Amino acid sequence: MNVPSLLLAGGRWRCFPLPLGSSLFQALHNSCCRKESTAPEKIIPHVDFSDETAKESGKTFDKLFSSEQQASILHVLNTASNKELEAFKLLRGKKSLNIIEHRKKFGPFQNLESLMNVPLFHYKITIQVCNSILNPETGGKKKKLQESRILRKLIKPEIGRERVKAVNSIVSIVSGTRRLAWAHLDRKLAVLDWQQTEYCQLMKGSYLSSVYLEEISSIISKMPKADLYVLEKTGPSFQNPSLFPVLLHFHMTEAMLYALLNVTFAQDGRHQVLSMNRSAVGKHFELMIGDIRTSGKEVVKQLLSESVLKDEPRVFFPPEKIVRYRQMFSSTEHNRVEELYDSLLQAIAFYELAVFNTES
Repeated sequence: MNVPSLLLAGGRWRCFPLPLGSSLFQALHNSCCRKESTAPEKIIPHVDFSDETAKESGKTFDKLFSSEQQASILHVLNTASNKELEAFKLLRGKKSLNIIEHRKKFGPFQNLESLMNVPLFHYKITIQVCNSILNPETGGKKKKLQESRILRKLIKPEIGRERVKAVNSIVSIVSGTRRLAWAHLDRKLAVLDWQQTEYCQLMKGSYLSSVYLEEISSIISKMPKADLYVLEKTGPSFQNPSLFPVLLHFHMTEAMLYALLNVTFAQDGRHQVLSMNRSAVGKHFELMIGDIRTSGKEVVKQLLSESVLKDEPRVFFPPEKIVRYRQMFSSTEHNRVEELYDSLLQAIAFYELAVFNTES
């Protein structure tokens, strides 16, 4: 008896008879009809380390946290809303959502080590989270950190927060191409002095350092003593070659002011001169249109009026000086002396932003 078989010949499958007694038939039969083994299957036992791991981590948590502390942490984990959990820095984002989801599926946490069953919570993170729940950042600490960030953005070089808070008076200085103005204010926002001086000759000639030194020294000799001297930090872009003479003038004036003010009014070897971000002052008084700062003339005019009309004005002009200041302001209305306006606004912004933090 022949059994039909399929073999590949010449690249094509062909059918031909295969004798029953042939060795090829026997090989095919054995391959297809092999009996299943009756030997018992070797089973590799599954070792569950979860109980042992839980015991070890549980012992660790018991060493790190007392029973009262563990109860406090579990109370927060089991009762806090998503918003309340996100108040802890380490639980912001997906971690707080994962905790809420885990509670919904499996019920409240029974112990601290069960927090490691939540996605994103490995052992180290779990310990850190427990510590953060026990020792959250206080409002005072958060406020200090926020104030430090504001100071870094607002003034240069960096200065200690406590030193800024202790300031009793400052002289705010703004220089332009033709004049320099300053305002002397105490921490009650009383204007002790406010004036300007012209130095037209500085922009003429070859920008001799000796001329700048003589002119700036003369101006500084008229300035009062204060805890800090605050300069306006600004300047045209290097990308405009036509403004290079103006840029050179600003840099030379700023360098002279930094050096001479620090030498003249040095206290305990600490620097007395800071630079304040011009745009930050503009934003504080809503003078910015995009990246352009507009005139502060109307704001200053309003401050002068409020000083007379209001019992508690934003800025206090002493009665014996208010007439002189109003006259000085009136004389500039047609010419718009921005340096005069800006020196006053910068002093107010320094106190409100850096010292009092009214926008923190």
